[in-house]
Amino acid sequence: MFRLQRKKYRDQEEMFLGEGLRTVRELLLHLPGPDSLVALFLSPDAEALLPEAEAYRGKVFSVDSADFLRLTGTESPQGVVGAFRQPRFSPVDELPVTGEGRMVVALDGVQDPGNAGTILRTAAWFGADALFSGPGTVDLYNPKTVRSSAGSLFSLPHYSVDSLTDELERLKQNGYGVLCSSLEGRDFREFTDWPERKVLVVGNEANGISSGVLSLADRLVLIPHGRGGVRVESLNASVSAAVLLDRLML
Repeated sequence: MFRLQRKKYRDQEEMFLGEGLRTVRELLLHLPGPDSLVALFLSPDAEALLPEAEAYRGKVFSVDSADFLRLTGTESPQGVVGAFRQPRFSPVDELPVTGEGRMVVALDGVQDPGNAGTILRTAAWFGADALFSGPGTVDLYNPKTVRSSAGSLFSLPHYSVDSLTDELERLKQNGYGVLCSSLEGRDFREFTDWPERKVLVVGNEANGISSGVLSLADRLVLIPHGRGGVRVESLNASVSAAVLLDRLML
């Protein structure tokens, strides 16, 4: 299990690690099936904190502090680690619709695990139908991404694609509008209606959305700064996604 800290082995084994009480509890709550849990590793002190583990008694193992350090790679592990099978989700058009229309989030080179995990959890909160990512985006099963998502990986269909532009073009052909945040865009509050099917693209933290993706955009939207002069260069990627999802899901 120790080698699941590395993407190469996560891909080979089609598994990932969830660390911490909150993350593991959330993953167990939305477990697609009992086989999706491979093993739970608990310190003696943590067993009483996770009563849900009782249902998986045959997969629960007691682990000492030294092995927890190897499993988690963190300096202060909480004594709870789960090994889970990676879910396999179909492309957007093969997934059930959760609302009146379609709302999909695309990650374009989002490299920070904290941002990627937070965006995934935020998209799930607002009722998005799916999330997909292209090359250059951090692995969604990176332990730091899993932790920042607070265990939301079973709560929202997600998948990766070899070419973000190819997937966006495919969705456009199926009636989706592509929305990109841009400093050259129009104040998002000025729009009174949105496409029934839409993809919100969230770009790289430093460079924004790539030119190839921008060329496919049906709308460029701007989140304007507040009163007074510009005090910071830009919003955090996950904050921008939350602001726009709040409006798009109305």
